[in-house]
Amino acid sequence: MDKSFFAELPDVAPDYSLEEMLEAGCHFGHQKVKWNPRMAEWIHSEKDGVHIFDLIKTKEQLQKAHNAAYKLGTEGKNLVIVGTKRQAKEIVVKVAQESGALYIYSRWLGGLLTNWDQVKLSLKRMQKIATGLSDGSYKNYTKYEQVQLEKELARLRRFFAGIETLKEQPDCLFVIDTGREKIAVREASLTGVPVIGICDSNANPDLVDICIPANDDAQKSLELIIQAVTAGYAAGKAAKGKTVKAKPVAEAAKAVPVKESKK
Repeated sequence: MDKSFFAELPDVAPDYSLEEMLEAGCHFGHQKVKWNPRMAEWIHSEKDGVHIFDLIKTKEQLQKAHNAAYKLGTEGKNLVIVGTKRQAKEIVVKVAQESGALYIYSRWLGGLLTNWDQVKLSLKRMQKIATGLSDGSYKNYTKYEQVQLEKELARLRRFFAGIETLKEQPDCLFVIDTGREKIAVREASLTGVPVIGICDSNANPDLVDICIPANDDAQKSLELIIQAVTAGYAAGKAAKGKTVKAKPVAEAAKAVPVKESKK
């Protein structure tokens, strides 16, 4: 998908609560010694050696991500959530299934984007085996052959569970931890697939198309952000075909300042 897709976005994102983001711990970055200087524009301050994100900017970026996901939904494009870290897996599966997004929660298989033609064949093979085992197509196979097919299906599902219905290369990735999922981000860059990414203070925001600067380790922070983005996608799918006024990305929604006492 052409990355200019995000040049203009609908203005539909809600006015997220800075207080809720604060309570979820979205503002906590990593220790200063681990930071990536490219994240400087998103950082508000430093406290006890830990970087603190500017939640006003985080809120604006979250609104952009919501609007982008909404646009993907309205145009019938697929969104693949990539979240394999322990604290993200459960929420990724839950919200993806609720919103109609696709997901990868076990591990990213190298070459999923750069070797898409082979991956597509593997997906077809997985579907064929699953169908055959369920409808009795393999009933005349020996017990050993059926067991081997079951093992092959289990292996394929370990890599592709969540993207079984993917027919073509993903239209967009929503990456939960751009540092952990660096291979996915790199492959997306090589193949022109846009990326919405949660970037902690040790990440490189230049590698993604929409950076959401926030804590990517705290479960509550992840839940808030993942639910916000996928809610946009679900709303877009529900509103598919309706006309929504678009606005340039540069015109981010104005946010209410965070009180210094709460930092």
